Amino acid sequence: MTASQAGSVPHGATAVRPQWADLPEPLRDRIAERLGGDVVATASQGSGFTPGFASRLAYGGTGGGTGSGTGGTRRAFVKAVSADRSPAIADSYRAEARIAARIPSAAPVPALRWTLEEFDWVVLCFDDVPGRPPARPWKPNELTDVLTALTALAEVMTPAPEGLVVPQAGDWLAEDFGYWRRLARASGADGSTVDPQVAELATLEEAAPAALAGDSVVHCDLRDDNVILGDDGRVWFCDWNWPSRGPAWLDLVTVLISACGDGYDATALLSAHPLGENADGDAVDAVLAGLAGYFADSSLQPAVSGSPYLRAHQAWYAQATLSWLALRRGWVG
Repeated sequence: MTASQAGSVPHGATAVRPQWADLPEPLRDRIAERLGGDVVATASQGSGFTPGFASRLAYGGTGGGTGSGTGGTRRAFVKAVSADRSPAIADSYRAEARIAARIPSAAPVPALRWTLEEFDWVVLCFDDVPGRPPARPWKPNELTDVLTALTALAEVMTPAPEGLVVPQAGDWLAEDFGYWRRLARASGADGSTVDPQVAELATLEEAAPAALAGDSVVHCDLRDDNVILGDDGRVWFCDWNWPSRGPAWLDLVTVLISACGDGYDATALLSAHPLGENADGDAVDAVLAGLAGYFADSSLQPAVSGSPYLRAHQAWYAQATLSWLALRRGWVG
């Protein structure tokens, strides 16, 4: 799928989220109490692929809440999900809350203010960062700003900050890296010859968990919809649901996959970047093979009613990742 075909995924409007009025009234009252004022305006965020509540809230009053705003109006970003209806997402929110509370303030990450778990909902409140996600296809200046900000992020998160305990990326991603080996086994089960590229992908994929060794805390799910271009010119990285220990170049690679799909020379950008200039090429290829298999396999799974664009998004990422890997391995000119 080319960048022009990516129009089937409406960037910035992929999520089907509950609105403020859809939340249970006792929960709305509790959130307003924690904020310190009545919610007077809301702006639901349309990016992402989960059905959780995610909204910028403007609130007023004389309570103890803090936040950006003018006069008597303050602002916060609140995300929430029903643990009963979406237990896996609720668990990821709990993990994000544990991690976000320990991310150093120097990192370009919106600060976590508070959390609550009541009425069967998990709620996280962050500082609101005025801004917007990057445009897609990527604009050159916005891509440059994001890639530059990744260096600042890595400086804070390498080595792993004290007290920030996260799993090794290779340990949990190993469960997702197996598609090409399964395909190779199935292709050769009847004695036929396995396609050479599938065989090479399977070999690379097998090496991917070891290739993810590193001592940086990485986002591990970094895409444009997890980035905010602040109105003040800063770049912010949000939604830390899957932070892991890994190589500092991993987040750079995941951002460059989408850049490759949008027509950029991802290998040149990787080589020119401080986080990628010394990255082991075979390790990068192994991780790309693992990710391509994960995206391809995921895209073939049944549709998700609460995320209507998820499978198309994964199919696009599978093609973008494979296109980049094919160039790097010399499978195409």
